[in-house]
Amino acid sequence: MATPFNRSALTLLAASLAASALFSSGAQAEGKISIAQQFGIGYLILDVVRDQNLIEKHGKEQGLDIKVDWNSISGATAMNEALLTGSLDVVSAGVPPMLTVWDRTKGKQNVKAIAALGSMPNYLLTNNPNIKTLKDFTDKDRIAVPAAGVGFQSRTLQIETAKEFGDAQYKKFDDISVSLPHPDATAALIAGGSEINSHFSSPPFQYQALQNPNVHKVLSSYDVLGGQATFNVLYTTEKFHDENPKTYKAFYDALAEAEKIIKADKPAAAQAYIRVEQSKLPLALVEQIVKDPEIDFTVVPQRTFIYAEKLQELGVLKNKASSWKDYFFEEAHGGAGS
Repeated sequence: MATPFNRSALTLLAASLAASALFSSGAQAEGKISIAQQFGIGYLILDVVRDQNLIEKHGKEQGLDIKVDWNSISGATAMNEALLTGSLDVVSAGVPPMLTVWDRTKGKQNVKAIAALGSMPNYLLTNNPNIKTLKDFTDKDRIAVPAAGVGFQSRTLQIETAKEFGDAQYKKFDDISVSLPHPDATAALIAGGSEINSHFSSPPFQYQALQNPNVHKVLSSYDVLGGQATFNVLYTTEKFHDENPKTYKAFYDALAEAEKIIKADKPAAAQAYIRVEQSKLPLALVEQIVKDPEIDFTVVPQRTFIYAEKLQELGVLKNKASSWKDYFFEEAHGGAGS
């Protein structure tokens, strides 16, 4: 006579477990996304997404009213910490920092890249007239980078250093590298007189610095990578990707549309950058940068695998990627990436 009671109890238990699973799966999170970007025109695609409310637009196509939380953070280390602690859903940084967190979370949080944010050169600049090549740097020089030893600029410098001085010496310039946000480093380089006499810069800051006759270029990241190459990428955890398919799709579609908007009207994109970043740069300079033939605002990754291969050879990465698709989520696989 106890059977009906047991069936009822089992039914209630099943319903409870199903509800618990639904709640813990993160389904409640659909319709929310927190994004962080750093400083500079390397984030123009995100600026256009924000300016045109493209995530919200594509969310409505998915039947969602997406709430977007935008954040600004300097440095890849802080980005990665925020992502792994769950403070942010999507972060952005250079290819090497993304590969580092992909490597460390493989088999755990499984962080992967969402999309590229464009290909653009980063210049190693100096106001020291005696520095013409890497071999001219001394212990008295100081190179400003956003994240010393681990960021895009530092890893790019390490790869070139390994070419010039041998793999065992790839960290040769880490001791004279100083972590400093691009705006502060640019101001120091232009003003002169401080210990910061060099800066591995990025657009728009390198263009701004090169307007000063005392500043010159020592090296371009394109020299290191053999041509046009992705600068920044967006990345997230497998959990966010898998548990928020509609929000993720809306975000990816927004990025793809922003690329088209920029390529269709670069002057308008320059204006969007100034609005969103509240930049005081002259519009003409920003337009010049956006139109620079060296720069391609595309979500398709370019030459990222060079970092994956070389950093694994140097021992920075433990896991060996077989191709760039290993560390990008499948939505990005349709393009002719590398």
